[in-house]
Amino acid sequence: MTLPTRRLARAPRLPALTTLGFGAAPIGNMNRALTEAEAEAALSAAWSAGIRYFDTAPLYGHGLSEIRLGRLLRGQPRAAFVVSSKVGRVLEPCPPGMQDAGIYVDVPPVRVRFDYTYEGVMRAFEGSLQRLGLDRIDILYVHDVDAHTHGSEAAAEARIRELLDRGGWRALDELRRTGAVGAIGAGVNACRPCEILLEAADPDVFLLAGRFTLLDRSAAAELLPACQARGVGVVVGGPYNSGVLATGAVPGARFDYAPAPPEILARVRALEAICREFGVRLADAALQFPLRHAAVISVIPGGQTADEVSRNSKGFEAPLPAALWSALEQQDAARAAPAQPAKT
Repeated sequence: MTLPTRRLARAPRLPALTTLGFGAAPIGNMNRALTEAEAEAALSAAWSAGIRYFDTAPLYGHGLSEIRLGRLLRGQPRAAFVVSSKVGRVLEPCPPGMQDAGIYVDVPPVRVRFDYTYEGVMRAFEGSLQRLGLDRIDILYVHDVDAHTHGSEAAAEARIRELLDRGGWRALDELRRTGAVGAIGAGVNACRPCEILLEAADPDVFLLAGRFTLLDRSAAAELLPACQARGVGVVVGGPYNSGVLATGAVPGARFDYAPAPPEILARVRALEAICREFGVRLADAALQFPLRHAAVISVIPGGQTADEVSRNSKGFEAPLPAALWSALEQQDAARAAPAQPAKT
């Protein structure tokens, strides 16, 4: 299968990205341990579906995602795919059982340490190259300089200052200038860090998770127009907002890494009702929605099994009527409109 592609304007030498990519966090044993056969099957299904953009990070399974992804990619022509990874965390050996891996289970005996300095960025980059077993990384993102990760906006901005003042961004720029990477940017869960870096640095691309979806369009107000004006590409991660836009408003549905609150479930039911009117799966609309904005170059759902990857691929290819988008836009506009005072 051949998927459509979009180019990164600021990195013309980089191959075009398939508009459907593969987010490799789940194959790092996110929430459950995968066998090597399961991980290989999921990755092989992605390749068979025509996906040629793969995103990973040292955090994902404490290196396990990069190792598993590298096994697939090393068997393919190097010019045939685009791979991105991330810096900002350094992996260090530790005694078994001391990994503190959060949502990742059964991971190697290493723990992560935040480091956004020049030395930390270079060390993280070299570690990723070794785990992937590749000669270069196409896109390198600085990872998680956001409040969700560091606990507050002030703490996130302190990490951004560390990145800019202690050489982390200089290291990224050096890697870009020497051709060791093709493009640089940030991979985050919030718009604000991207907006700061647009003004303070010279990014090529952002990987933004969960902020341009059917449930959260906050990136559309300022960030996406600013990126479009400057030729900065945006990759949208988390198109299902951690699951609820894929599962629907079912018991146990998750939104932004936590149980979906009642108000989110109510909004999802409203979205489901509109989709039913058009005979469309909510998950398919959620997956295709981000690419309606010209700044977005790829959308990257994850997948732990070949079946999940296949469902994503089919959903991405599903024909959706233009009237569906109009109905969804009207519903969002009505929701966002301020309440009118009652007439007296």
